[in-house]
Amino acid sequence: MKNLEQLKEEGLNAIRESQTLAALQQHRVLYLGKKGPIQEVMKSMKDLSAEERPKFGAAVNEIKSQIAAAIESKWAELEAKEMEDRLEREKIDITLEGYHPTVGNLHPLTLVQQELEDLFIGLGYTIGEGPEIEFDLYNFERANIPKGHPARDMQDTFYINAEELLRTHTTAIQTRQLEAYAPKLPIKVVCPGKVYRRDDDDATHSHQFTQMEGLVVAENITLSDLKGTLEFMAKKMFGEKRVIRFRPSYFQFTEPSVEVDVSCHICNGKGCPVCKGTGWIEILGAGMVHPNVLEMAGYDSKKCSGFAFGVGIERVAMLKYGIDDIRHFYTNDLRFLKTFTRFE
Repeated sequence: MKNLEQLKEEGLNAIRESQTLAALQQHRVLYLGKKGPIQEVMKSMKDLSAEERPKFGAAVNEIKSQIAAAIESKWAELEAKEMEDRLEREKIDITLEGYHPTVGNLHPLTLVQQELEDLFIGLGYTIGEGPEIEFDLYNFERANIPKGHPARDMQDTFYINAEELLRTHTTAIQTRQLEAYAPKLPIKVVCPGKVYRRDDDDATHSHQFTQMEGLVVAENITLSDLKGTLEFMAKKMFGEKRVIRFRPSYFQFTEPSVEVDVSCHICNGKGCPVCKGTGWIEILGAGMVHPNVLEMAGYDSKKCSGFAFGVGIERVAMLKYGIDDIRHFYTNDLRFLKTFTRFE
């Protein structure tokens, strides 16, 4: 009986001092298990008299009950403590700003191109595409630039062979579109794409750049239709207060031809460094489609007419976003590209 009392005190003290559920579980196994010290004491029952055995058995069961009750009480205490500790470790401050997932963003040239495409699709235009490796026929001859013409020197072309080249302008897509549609009318198409010219790269020039050309062919198309279209585009891209002006120019593809300026969106025409003090910024070239181009594509130039224009995507993006060096578009500097990160 003395041994049982001693085991009880040892067990209860060990249970009270347990700091973890794992340690408490070890004490449960030790004092209530089949191989523990209490079971060892139970083996001495065979040496007791018949009168002593019931008292001894009752005493053992009482000790087991006390130890089991102490374990259950301590278990609930430690379990609650562990839960509190876990909540403290894993608590979330719901007042903090959430994490923003890292997402890709569209390149500024893509943003401008898509904006222009959406604008013209809204006006009933379709999107035309063509190969970047082009035939001389579509790049030059169908654009009214025959072999030996001085205008070919202005293009400074990357030739692959005598008949194939990297297209120098998206006019090549227009000549293909004219051929594909002929003799159906009307034609309303914009032609975006990369073009290539042998040029020294600097802040305003690149051997590769992006153009978008527009083409409309129908009956009774006039220069005023062209002006209305380009004025609408300028207002949408640079602001509702923008106005445009035409200056006479020369392009082999069009006759008459014009250079198109838009009033400076920085100074509103008063003059600033961006517009070099003139109040105007050149944005594109345009004109009425040359009769020779229509005839070569299979149209009767006496029954229909059309206008065409070509805008540099880089030029528009530089003006729209205040970018001072065209090389930023191609150097893959993440600091520059993240300026255009979209938030969704």
